[in-house]
Amino acid sequence: MGEEHKKSCFFDLINELSQKKGGGSAVLRQATALLFSLAILVSLFLPSDAYARYASIVMDSRTGQVLYSRNADKRLYPASLTKIMTLYMTFEALSTGQLKINQKLRVSARAAGQTPTKLGLKRGSTITVKDAMFGLITKSANDAATVLAEAMAPTEAAFARKMTERAKKLGMQRTSFRNASGLPNRRQKSTARDMAILGAAMIHDFPQYYQYLSLQSFNYKGKAFKNHNNLLGRYNGADGIKTGYIRASGFNLVASAKRGSNRLIGVVFGGRSAKSRDRHMKKLLDRGFSRVETIHPTVVPLPQMRPLRVALGTPHKNKTAIVAKSNIDTPGTVGSLKTSSGPGSWGIQVGAYSRAEKARNQLNRANRLSGGLMKKGHFNIQQIKQSGTSIYRAQMIGFTENEARSLCKKLERSSMTCFVVSAKTGHLTRVARNQ
Repeated sequence: MGEEHKKSCFFDLINELSQKKGGGSAVLRQATALLFSLAILVSLFLPSDAYARYASIVMDSRTGQVLYSRNADKRLYPASLTKIMTLYMTFEALSTGQLKINQKLRVSARAAGQTPTKLGLKRGSTITVKDAMFGLITKSANDAATVLAEAMAPTEAAFARKMTERAKKLGMQRTSFRNASGLPNRRQKSTARDMAILGAAMIHDFPQYYQYLSLQSFNYKGKAFKNHNNLLGRYNGADGIKTGYIRASGFNLVASAKRGSNRLIGVVFGGRSAKSRDRHMKKLLDRGFSRVETIHPTVVPLPQMRPLRVALGTPHKNKTAIVAKSNIDTPGTVGSLKTSSGPGSWGIQVGAYSRAEKARNQLNRANRLSGGLMKKGHFNIQQIKQSGTSIYRAQMIGFTENEARSLCKKLERSSMTCFVVSAKTGHLTRVARNQ
């Protein structure tokens, strides 16, 4: 129940008492006077509905460091920010081959019957995975969200359960999904912190697909749909991610912006309007960039990492190249990584940096904090390209899944952001320190 509704009920009770027959009795007059006094206190001190649903956070996407937060762990309605998780699951399905980019998906009666906003899909028609994704990204199409959900699970409700399970594995401990679109459901809740974690996961897990989230318009069957994310093209460095709105949530936004070698994730819940939300997000990101520049000054990547004798290995399917590998005991050794999916080929990631040297320094720091748990592992510094800029992932490979999870929990307790790297897919999973 919203605070405004609570206030309304309270004043209705006062009004009812004052209109009772025989309301002139001394006892009733005293009770009514007391209630009016309480009503004034309620009006002055109960938070407004807009304040009650506000939350925000700004995070360095490479390290997970929080640069600013307010009410970041408060469970609120994500609205169409839910579709970020639907897209994450879609990207994962594309990576594993469960879905194909040009695969045609049939539109069910449930999908066609979703409330706007939507593409207007007809029951029995088909839409490609790519068009459904673009419909989510630009139009925030609820019918397209259901189509994708039903392609990955028997029902949308079953897909929502899978979304919640996947979110927990990413470290989104206070998030629960009930549908793929974000349409109103009182049990569908998330937090600003969880949405920042999801935004970072989108960027780091699927750099080959993240570029889609910068799409500013989409043409479908003769109609042009403009992206609701108004920061695109209007804020320096902005390149994603997603807006959201239902009456109960206010105006929400997850945004990412990159300047030089620094990338931030910003989240705002509960804006009063789209324009005021966007202005607020810009201020938060400006504040975040000012702070992060003092921590990680922008560095133009060198075309050759000559001092580190970097040797490029065979690229992965997602065009991620393995740059260097060395034992903890011999940090100068360079070699190639043998791809494996065995029990000892799980890993951890403790950051992503603009220079391989910074990645190596972070791994050395993690080694010092691990209390000897990293002795059996090997450095694995990965180079990826994002918008023409090299990013180096600080990873250590050579653990079982349980060892990797235990190591991440220990590092998280030392305030170091850590992701478990899956041996099978290479995807990153955040492990909460209390898990």
